[in-house]
Amino acid sequence: MLIGAVAFAIAFAGSILTPNSRWFRRLRRPRWLTFEWAIPLIWTTIFICGAISAYLVWESAPGSGKSWFLMGFYLCVEIAIMAYTPIMFRLRSLLVGTIIGAIGSILGIILIGNVFPVSLTAGLLLLPYIIWSPIGTYVTWDMIRLNPDER
Repeated sequence: MLIGAVAFAIAFAGSILTPNSRWFRRLRRPRWLTFEWAIPLIWTTIFICGAISAYLVWESAPGSGKSWFLMGFYLCVEIAIMAYTPIMFRLRSLLVGTIIGAIGSILGIILIGNVFPVSLTAGLLLLPYIIWSPIGTYVTWDMIRLNPDER
């Protein structure tokens, strides 16, 4: 329960800190981005899988130093994920969004590398994030080309 509550609290805080999205809504998108409507569903799935993954890691060795370390790493990854929108929107910079997305992708890869030895199932549950994060980062990067004044 605590893992889910922390994940929800961070996501909620990120949504509160996000300024008005008018700036982002007016930006041009790549023509191939036909699935934008599905992005909230994708992120919901990623957060649920991440919370279950963290739970499985914790249950593999509750209270151990390794479990606490990995919980901290899960927390860092979620903070990176949730920092993307509020920081990019406040700075109105697609480049900043791309950098934050890339950092989140790298942190996710490091996390999954540390989780697989603890729990194969927990590692597999991180795959949606490992797959989606570079795609989302690429979308933001490609939007720079279409919106050069919003770099």
